[in-house]
Amino acid sequence: MPIGEFGRAPPLAGGGSSALTTPMYWMYEIAQASLNPARAVTDATKILFQNPLNPWAHTEFGKSVAAACELFERTTRRYGKPEWGLHETEVNGIRVGIEIKSVWEKPFCKLLHFDRKFARPLRGPQPRVLIVAPMSGHYATLLRGTVEAFLPTHEVYITDWADARMVPLSEGHFDLDDYIDYVIEMLHALGGNMHIIAVCQPSVPVVAAVSIMEANRDPFVPTSMTLMGGPIDTRRNPTAVNNLAEERGIDWFRNNVITKVPFPHPGVMRDVYPGFLQLNGFISMNLDRHMDAHKRFFGNLVKGDGDLADKHREFYDEYLAVMDLAAEYYLQTVETVFIKHALPKGEMTHRGRPVDPSKITRVALMTVEGEKDDISGLGQTEATHALCTSIPKHRRIHYVQKGVGHYGVFNGSRFRSEIVPRINDFMMSAANPKSLLALAAE
Repeated sequence: MPIGEFGRAPPLAGGGSSALTTPMYWMYEIAQASLNPARAVTDATKILFQNPLNPWAHTEFGKSVAAACELFERTTRRYGKPEWGLHETEVNGIRVGIEIKSVWEKPFCKLLHFDRKFARPLRGPQPRVLIVAPMSGHYATLLRGTVEAFLPTHEVYITDWADARMVPLSEGHFDLDDYIDYVIEMLHALGGNMHIIAVCQPSVPVVAAVSIMEANRDPFVPTSMTLMGGPIDTRRNPTAVNNLAEERGIDWFRNNVITKVPFPHPGVMRDVYPGFLQLNGFISMNLDRHMDAHKRFFGNLVKGDGDLADKHREFYDEYLAVMDLAAEYYLQTVETVFIKHALPKGEMTHRGRPVDPSKITRVALMTVEGEKDDISGLGQTEATHALCTSIPKHRRIHYVQKGVGHYGVFNGSRFRSEIVPRINDFMMSAANPKSLLALAAE
């Protein structure tokens, strides 16, 4: 299943003007509250029909009632932020515990460190990597598999972006310029000797941040930069996602999908692109697939197939957990990346200063694409190489993973077995020009 990206599906709204979208969030909250009694009743009914002392619990009718109750509760619930669920990993054949710590924090983001608790120091240092998660609807926990794959061989940090409805209006606004500033500040906080990975949407702000740091001869510039399935130049092999943004134009997005956070959330009155609209868009693109999945879930509950039911719960607990995006950030990103194509045209600016990727000289570059990616089409991420003209060819690598779509670029079996080892080799070689030269020649 694909994940959410800007423009993943036509964002659905109740009307065609901001006057109609303003109360939309408030009506959604009222609808959620009105369903609470019904959810409570179905929960109680499910418990009754799952009680082994109830003779109906052992009949197909009783199992169907319990299954229907769970299905109703799950399809009407608001899903909270998922847990990481990463408690240990294996390093050099030894299981070690993990402590997740926040090492840097600002109103719209925390920088998390997956601190591995070794009984004795490692023989040699492992690469330190900052994973920049997408801020495009889902929580950073969607990259749980990405983090898990790097933990055995890397010291891992990740951006944990905040849900805009949880950030008080007094903390100010957050836009694409702020996003770029956050990336630079995090690299400073980590103190250099870092590798950075941008997963999907963050590819543009990460390239911008590194370009600015190079232009300033910043000593904390990362050693390498890996971009995975990112929309660097959406004019190349445009997808339905890209065409949607250009056809609608920025005014349509501003008038149809931006609304204000209602009381009692901490971010009350903040302008946002709400998560429930994004989720509507995600699901509408593959409605038949989601309906079939829930039909199978119902059948598995009735049959008592706990393993398949648990897999469904695990997936949808993550997929249906969405966050609000700050309106300034969402609109500026849509306009800059998908409508104006500012970065590949050489027209992107950051706080009035031009963003020039040709200034990048010290950072090795790797781009990764999926052969069947229907979000960021083939060539969109590779376009970075044409912009970073000052990086020597032997310090630039492009890789296309056969047989995977957008999600498979950063998660799944092929990601773990084929993509991660290549990124690992690239990072290990980035500080050694001779090794990287040999790797690029393969």
